[in-house]
Amino acid sequence: MTGKTPKHIPFPTKEQVLTFIQDNNGEVGKREIARAFNINGGQRSELRALVKQLEEEGSIQRGRGRRFAPQGTLPEVTVLRVTHSDAEGDLFCRPENWPEDEPLPRILFIPDRRGSRGQGGPEVGIGDRILARLARQGETRYEAKCIRRLSSAPTRILGILAEGKGALRLRPTNRKDRDEYVVEFPDANQAHPGDLVEAELLPGRQLGLRRAKVVDILGEEDGPRSISLVAIHSHDIPVDFPQEAIDQAEAAEAVDLKDREDLRDVPLITIDGSDARDFDDAVYARVDDDPTNPGGWVILVAIADVAHYVRTGSPLDMAAKDRGNSVYFPDRVVPMLPEALSNGWCSLRPREERGCMAVWMTFDKDGNKLRHHFLRGLMRSAARLTYEQVQAARDGHPDDLTGPLVEPVIAPLYGAFKSLLAARHMRGTLELDLPERKVVLDESGVVERIATRTRLDSHRLIEEFMVSANVAAAETLEDKRQPCMYRIHDQPTFEKLEALANFLETLDIPFHKGTVKRSGQFNGILEKAKGTGNEHMVNEVVLRSQAQAEYNPDNIGHFGLALRRYAHFTSPIRRYADLLVHRALIRGLRLGKDGLTPEADQEFEEIGQHITATERRAAAAERDAVNRFTVSYMASHVGAIFPGRINGVTRAGLFVTLDESGADGLIPIGSLPNDFYVHDEAAHCLRGQSTGWEFRLGGPVEVLLKEANPISGGLLFELLQGGDQGKPGRGRPRKVMGRVAKRPGQAVAGRPATPKGAARGRKAVRARSKP
Repeated sequence: MTGKTPKHIPFPTKEQVLTFIQDNNGEVGKREIARAFNINGGQRSELRALVKQLEEEGSIQRGRGRRFAPQGTLPEVTVLRVTHSDAEGDLFCRPENWPEDEPLPRILFIPDRRGSRGQGGPEVGIGDRILARLARQGETRYEAKCIRRLSSAPTRILGILAEGKGALRLRPTNRKDRDEYVVEFPDANQAHPGDLVEAELLPGRQLGLRRAKVVDILGEEDGPRSISLVAIHSHDIPVDFPQEAIDQAEAAEAVDLKDREDLRDVPLITIDGSDARDFDDAVYARVDDDPTNPGGWVILVAIADVAHYVRTGSPLDMAAKDRGNSVYFPDRVVPMLPEALSNGWCSLRPREERGCMAVWMTFDKDGNKLRHHFLRGLMRSAARLTYEQVQAARDGHPDDLTGPLVEPVIAPLYGAFKSLLAARHMRGTLELDLPERKVVLDESGVVERIATRTRLDSHRLIEEFMVSANVAAAETLEDKRQPCMYRIHDQPTFEKLEALANFLETLDIPFHKGTVKRSGQFNGILEKAKGTGNEHMVNEVVLRSQAQAEYNPDNIGHFGLALRRYAHFTSPIRRYADLLVHRALIRGLRLGKDGLTPEADQEFEEIGQHITATERRAAAAERDAVNRFTVSYMASHVGAIFPGRINGVTRAGLFVTLDESGADGLIPIGSLPNDFYVHDEAAHCLRGQSTGWEFRLGGPVEVLLKEANPISGGLLFELLQGGDQGKPGRGRPRKVMGRVAKRPGQAVAGRPATPKGAARGRKAVRARSKP
C-alpha cells in the first residue's frame, strides 16, 4: 500500500496574503498566515519579505505586537466614547482622542445581552467611556462590544455662566461639548455671569436645552485656580478617591525588617526636581572591587515598595488601576494613590525607614551589564537632593547638604553614569533635543513667567540608572517565565518615513527611508540640522515620524531606546504598569505573598490597553493645562508683536510657537495674504497658487497677538511678516498689509481680529485679505 503524496500548495502572492488579512476581522500574525497557506520553515523568510513589502506599500499596518491589519484599521481592543444614538435607539461610538480633521469610522455598539453567568453586560449610555473589542465589518465600519465601562457619562459639567434670555446659560469649558445648558436663576446658587462653576445636570429640557444646577463656584473665569480644574474636567481625570481606598491608605503602617534585606546603612539618595511632590526612587553607586572587573561599577536602585500596601483587588488597587497614573499640573498633582501613601509610606523621605524593592547591578567599564539581582529591603534615604544641587556639587559648588556627600556618594554616581552613557551611545538611541516649557507660578498661583526647563547631566544620570533597572526587571521576568507588562515602542511606519523623507528633501538633507533599522540612524539627520535655523523644526518632524510607545504583554522591543526588552519598574507610586511589574517580580522571585495573582495574568492585555489610554489622557491634560497657563500669561500682552516659528501647517491655517515663551497659537488661513492656498502635506507648507508665496514648517514669522482666552486655551495671531517667495524666484520676507515690523512686545494699533472662516474643501482654501 502506497501513501498519498501531499498536495503541493504554491507560495501565495501578495494579493492572496492581503486578501487573507482583509478577510480576518481583526489583526493576524505571521503564524496564522503561514498556517493558512501551509508555509514551512524554509519559506518563512520569503513570507517575512512579502509582509514587509505589503507594509512598505501601505497596504497593511502593524497592530499589537507583531500582528498586522489592513491599513487604517483600528486596534482590536481600544477605548471608545459613546457619542449618540439613531432613530432606532442604536448607540454609536468614536475612538478616544480621534483627530478632528480625519473622517470618523462608523462604530455601532452591540449590547451584550448574555454576559457571564447568564447576566447582561455593563449598562452603557451616551457619554460613557468604554474599553471595547471591535469586529471589523467593512473598510470603515465596526461593531463594538463592551469589555469594561471605564467611566460613566458625566452627571456634572464644568462651565462658564453667561447672560441669557429669561435664564442664565452655562457654556462648557470642554471644547468638544458644543451644547449650552439652561440655569434658572434659583438654580444659580449665587453664582454670577463670568463665574467658573461646576453644575449637575437636571432632568427635562427648556427651549430644547438641557437644564443644570450650580453646585460649586470655583472662581472667576480667569482665576488662577480655574485653569487646572478646566483641564482636569475636560479630560475626565478622576479626582476623588472612594472612601474605602482612603481608609485603607490611612490605616497603612511602617514595614519591618522581617524577610527583608537591611539597606539602612547604604547611603542611598533621592534626586528629583525642586517642585517634586513624591520621592519613589533612590540611587547609590560604588567602584566594583572585583579584580576581574577593572574599572567596573556596582549600582543600587531602590524603589518604594508600593505592592506591600496596594494588594490586588483591594479598594486601593481598583482606584489605582482606574486612574492608571498620576497627573501633574503646574499648581497641583492628581495622584494615582491617596496622599497617605503617595506622600507618606511610599515616599522615600530622608532619614525615615521605608520598605523598598531594589536591584543590585554590576557593569563593566564600558557600561555593559554583567549581572543583577532583585530583593526586598528596608532602607533609609541619606538625603533628598535636587537635580540643580547635585549638578552644582559635581561642578565644584556644593552647599551645606551636598558638601559631605561629594566624594563618597555623588562622585561615584557620575563615574557609573559615564560608563552607562558610553553603552547608550554604542546602542544608538534616538537623541532628540526639544526644549520643555515650565510654568513658574507666584504664591497666589498667578503665572510669573514661562521658562525653559534646563537639562543637566544630573537629569541624564537618573534617566540612565532608571533605564538600566527597567531592563533588568524585564530580563528577570522573562527568565522566571512571568507575565511582563512591557513598555514597547514600534519602529516608524513606512508612510511616516516617506513623509519625513519628502520633507527632508526640501531642506536638502538626504534620508534613505528604506534603510532605517535602528533609531540611532535618525541622529545623523539631527546632526546635519544642528546649529541651523531648521534645527528645532527637524527635531519636531523627526519626533512626529515616530510611533507612540505603549504598554503591552507582547514584546516587540523599544525602538527609541534601541532595547530588545524594556518594562517600567521605577515608579509604582505614579504608574500602574510599574506596580504590575513589582507584583510579577515578587511572585517570580518568591519575595512574598503579595505578588501577582493567577487571575491577573489573564487581564494583562486588557490592562495594557487601559493604562496606555490613561497615560495618553494624562499627557493631553498636562499639555492642555500648560497651554492654558501660558495663554493666561499672554492675556496681558494682547496687541503686542512677537517673533516665532511655524510649528504646524494645516488646512485651517498656521500654528505658531513664540520664541521666548513657547506659547502656541493659530494664524487663521482667512487672515493670510490674498491668494488661493494649497496645503502641501508632504512639504509641510501652504502655497499660494497665484503668487507662489509659501509658509513652511519651521519658518520664522512675526505676529501680532490678537486674542488670548485662558478658558478655551487659545491664542489667535495675525501675521505681520514671514513666508518666502516660491518658484520661479525667491524674494525678501513679505510685509503683510503694509505694517512695519516692530520690536517684540511693542504694541500696535489695529482693529480687533475678525478672521474669516476657511472655505470648505480638502486641500485648497480661498483666503481674502482685510480691506
